[in-house]
Amino acid sequence: MLYRLGTLLYITAIKLAAVFGNAKAKLWVNGRKGLLQEIEAIDWGNHEYIWVHCASLGEFEQGRPLIEKIKHENPSQKILLTFFSPSGYEVRKNYSGANYVFYLPADLQDNAARFIAAVKPKTALFIKYEFWESYLSALQSTSTPTFLVSAIFRANQYFFKYKRLMPLRVFSYFFVQNQQSKSILHLHGFKNAEITGDTRFDRVHDVAQSLSKLAVVEEFANGNKLFIAGSTWPEDEKNLARLIATTPVGYKFVIAPHDVNPTRIAELKTLFSNYNLALYTQGKTEGLADAQILIIDTIGVLSTAYRYAQISYVGGGFNSGIHNVLEAAVYGHPVIFGPKHQKFAEAHDLLKLHAAFSIANADDLQHIFNNLNTDSRLYILAGSASRKYVLENTGATDKIYNHLKAQGLV
Repeated sequence: MLYRLGTLLYITAIKLAAVFGNAKAKLWVNGRKGLLQEIEAIDWGNHEYIWVHCASLGEFEQGRPLIEKIKHENPSQKILLTFFSPSGYEVRKNYSGANYVFYLPADLQDNAARFIAAVKPKTALFIKYEFWESYLSALQSTSTPTFLVSAIFRANQYFFKYKRLMPLRVFSYFFVQNQQSKSILHLHGFKNAEITGDTRFDRVHDVAQSLSKLAVVEEFANGNKLFIAGSTWPEDEKNLARLIATTPVGYKFVIAPHDVNPTRIAELKTLFSNYNLALYTQGKTEGLADAQILIIDTIGVLSTAYRYAQISYVGGGFNSGIHNVLEAAVYGHPVIFGPKHQKFAEAHDLLKLHAAFSIANADDLQHIFNNLNTDSRLYILAGSASRKYVLENTGATDKIYNHLKAQGLV
């Protein structure tokens, strides 16, 4: 009852935020209008769909290697992909690897029952962190095989802290990232877990192997070294501003903010108004090679842009947590990020290997930047360790696929 009440309050809060002009809230609300009716009107045929659910864009990139492995091995297999967040759905709503892409209707009992009754998925794959209790209950009531992919658990999570184990009991199997996660599950009676690793390693490796090029970034570089800062927030950018102000000749900067809405782009323009700026989406304009800072004002190119970096900076470490450091590490150069990285195993591993560096302020950033540019041995060893770490941790996708195939579920 408390969970249902909390869900209703959450939905109400989002609707109020939409009324008062919050852009993401508007997309969340408008994207769900008439959605269940649309889903129920579809002819789902023999109901042999695999349902893959992701919270947002990051989780999609985590689930994508498995989706594409399934489609490669069995091109006729139908895929339904759902998102909770607009930042995932709006970017990938036209993803060609799925037959249908939808928002997930709000987690209410009636919504979940209608959704599952319409689709009748043969298998459900939840990526990493999604635990919607009404949907999990509906899947349990229909005996649908349900899996958690690339999961990671900590002892202080609410399941274990408050003995709220019901959502976990629905899962047929857990594909976890590390031994700690498996041990925590075992401690609480869940023996149906296997350490398969993190499918994000496979994804970033695939992107790096594609050898895709970005003409705009190449033209902007114009023979200079690049410092590429991705998924940045305002606090990250304040530190970067200090660094840029003291940077020696020979370096240019690429900044890809976490949000690319007009307000954020305007903020960056103001912050760096003393420099010659270029926008990625206007990159064909004359003078790109003369710009000092390139702002990537679109989604979908950052993972490839990191290819051109001598040093990368991954944002979010001064907010709720860093973004995907593997996207940068795969290219074999040093990676820098902020202090809030404790929940990210890959960040901990890279720091331990001296492949990455954590900063607490602008002075730290300047110090590490100087060291990497004056100590060639430090730079080379960091880059080598970074690339090796990613390569040694690929293979999760095949392990998960093979398990599902052995069960006849893909």
